Amino acid sequence: MPLGQEPSEILQEKLVYRGRKFDYRVLHLRLPNGVEGEWDCVRHPGGALAVPVTADGRFVLVRQYRFAFAGRLLEFPAGTVEAHEEPSATIRREIEEETGYRADNWQHLGDFPLAPGYSDEIIYAYLATGLTKLEQPPAQDEDEDIEVVLMTAAELEGAIAAGEAIDAKTVTAYFLARQVLAAQG
Repeated sequence: MPLGQEPSEILQEKLVYRGRKFDYRVLHLRLPNGVEGEWDCVRHPGGALAVPVTADGRFVLVRQYRFAFAGRLLEFPAGTVEAHEEPSATIRREIEEETGYRADNWQHLGDFPLAPGYSDEIIYAYLATGLTKLEQPPAQDEDEDIEVVLMTAAELEGAIAAGEAIDAKTVTAYFLARQVLAAQG
C-alpha cells in the first residue's frame, strides 16, 4: 500500500472503461470506519517527473498542449510509468524525449498522489542535474505538442504566483526541489 494507507475493503469492483493510459472503475467499498458506498476511481500506473536544473541554475520546463484545458500548460517533463518499468527509467527516457537533455545526476525528491479524491495515481519526482544537451534528441511522440522553456527560480515563482504555472505536479515538485537545492547551497 503506498504512503502507509489504510485500505478499504473492496466488496465489488466494476470496470467501466479501459483506456490507453488508465482504467475507470466503480467500486463498492467498506471504508475503515465501516461506512459502505460506491466510489468512482481512476486506476493509473503512476507518473514520473523530473525537475531538470542546468549548470547555471535554470529550470527546464515544457509548455505542452493539454486538450482537457484547451491550452498549453507550463510543466516539468513527465510521463506515464509503463508496465514493468521503474519510475526512474520512465523519467530518464521522458526527459530526453521531451526536452532534448540528458541528466547525469538524479535524486529522488519524493512521491505524492496527484488527485486522491478519485485516482490512485502517484507521481514519482526526481531532481535532474548534470544536464547535457543532446546533439540529436529523440523525436517527440506524435501526440505531443511541446516547446522547451528555460526559467530562473524567480521567473518560475513569478509564473506560479501569477497563475501561469498551474500544473499541480509541477508546483509541488518545484517546492520539493527548492528545499533540496537550498540545502546543497
